[in-house]
Amino acid sequence: MTGALSPTHWLLILLVVLLLFGAQRLPAAARGLGQSMRIFKAETTALAEERAQEKRVDETPAVASGPTAASAPAPTSGRPANEPAA
Repeated sequence: MTGALSPTHWLLILLVVLLLFGAQRLPAAARGLGQSMRIFKAETTALAEERAQEKRVDETPAVASGPTAASAPAPTSGRPANEPAA
């Protein structure tokens, strides 16, 4: 089998790891690895959400924030708005 590990290979790898780290340190190492994986997954999820939020903000149409001619306040003097001042 090319590219795949047989059960004998896995057993040999586990034996070497056990000899290198010892039986007492393996649970702590596995716990630390699991915690690191959870943190990594949470950060990548947050990053993906942030990118999706930015994409949604970029796709929304821009709304004019200043007053427009239709919503401009009416003049306070008694003359029409298009009449020049004397």
